[in-house]
Amino acid sequence: MPDTKKIKNTKIVFIMLSIMAVAAVFSFTTNVFAQDRAVSASRMNRVIEKTENWNGKYDISVSKFLLNIGKSTGIYKMIHRPTQEEIALEKAQKEAVLLAEENNPFDEMPKAPGWQSAVMLLIGFLIIYLAVGKGFEPLLLIPIGFGTVLVNIPGAGMGDAPHGMLHIIYNAGVGNEFFPMLIFMGIGAMTDFGPLIANPKMALLGGAAQFGVFFTLFGVTFMNAFIGTDYTILQAAAISIIGGADGPTSIYVSGKLAPGMMAVIAVAAYSYMALVPMIQPPIMKLLTTKKERCIRMEQLRPVSKAEKVLFPMFLLVIAILLLPQACPLIGMLAFGNFVKESHAAERISKTMENELMNIVSILLSLGVGSQMTPEKIIKKESFGIIFLGFLAFAVATSAGLLMAKFMNLFLKKKINPLIGSAGVSAVPMAARVANKVGLESDPSNFLLMNAMGPNVAGVIGTAIAAGVFIATYGA
Repeated sequence: MPDTKKIKNTKIVFIMLSIMAVAAVFSFTTNVFAQDRAVSASRMNRVIEKTENWNGKYDISVSKFLLNIGKSTGIYKMIHRPTQEEIALEKAQKEAVLLAEENNPFDEMPKAPGWQSAVMLLIGFLIIYLAVGKGFEPLLLIPIGFGTVLVNIPGAGMGDAPHGMLHIIYNAGVGNEFFPMLIFMGIGAMTDFGPLIANPKMALLGGAAQFGVFFTLFGVTFMNAFIGTDYTILQAAAISIIGGADGPTSIYVSGKLAPGMMAVIAVAAYSYMALVPMIQPPIMKLLTTKKERCIRMEQLRPVSKAEKVLFPMFLLVIAILLLPQACPLIGMLAFGNFVKESHAAERISKTMENELMNIVSILLSLGVGSQMTPEKIIKKESFGIIFLGFLAFAVATSAGLLMAKFMNLFLKKKINPLIGSAGVSAVPMAARVANKVGLESDPSNFLLMNAMGPNVAGVIGTAIAAGVFIATYGA
């Protein structure tokens, strides 16, 4: 029976991919025959095209990278008074960012042919079926699926400016940092950092999972060189954050670095978040043996209330001093968690965790679904983002698993490598998947609480990676 269910799930995924592949073929052939310009022989330089006004600040240099990170810290900004030259350079950088967005391939395009809207309608209904019929993260996929269906109904105009309902929702909170900040506040109120506090070395697994984020930068360079895409370094950084499996952070970073690509990045990030139970288990089983999956881990030590209350404040202070660009995300996370752990305002904590989180999740997911239009999805650049997002997510999962195996070479008390896959920041989905795969190998081996350590570390790690990108490349 389980084998039959797996086969059915696989068929569903293949159906979705096949629909999008057919649409892509038609879209690519149309674009190819419509081209009227020569394509350069090498695309390796396209990653940093349109950054000439940055005066070498973003050259690929380790020393310059570390210097720029040092100058972006809160400590430096507190003690350093900017010179007139630095103010002028910052102004030029902002103008360069605006110039880089002028020729964005994700700007609004003419209406797609009607058959493409029909394809998107099918995809929307399939998303709803996966949520209800198969139980794949219904809290995310049901509103995303309905948003996809509603925005693609011919003549309904629900996604049209200025008065379409879905257009209003998107502009109100998805197209800016409002909804992502509220989501991070709710995540903080829902999250127990106790497993990470009890076993701090789990932070290494959350950090290792961020390798997928940075690895994807090379994937973008490869696509520019050999496939003919035109991603800039700002767009590459925004795409890479998808590897953290964190929808709110992906929206936040794309809003800062590549606003024109926010729609498809949000769709890809939330899609992979919802498909964590399908994507991660094959990778986990491929990179671990049954013996490793059966490793039992000790019960975590009790964590005091003082530790739980001080942890979010300590996290916020470190972010203020070292990476203020990550403070909007980490600050809201710390705010929600501090209210939860202090028990001083139970009504506020429960509102953050329940009513507010549910309302914002519905609106955010509907807004993401409203961007599933053929003009944005059925095009070469969009399929490149979807592919790179999957690559980033797969590499992040693998890096967490391999880091756990590497740590076992030096630890007397071995770590079950499965919890390394929870280093991505899909909380608590990735931890639940690690626990489920562990139970398949040993029905009495419960890994959930141990997996929550790297899982919450992954949330912090992705926020830090976002801050690094914004500090390095943001205006």
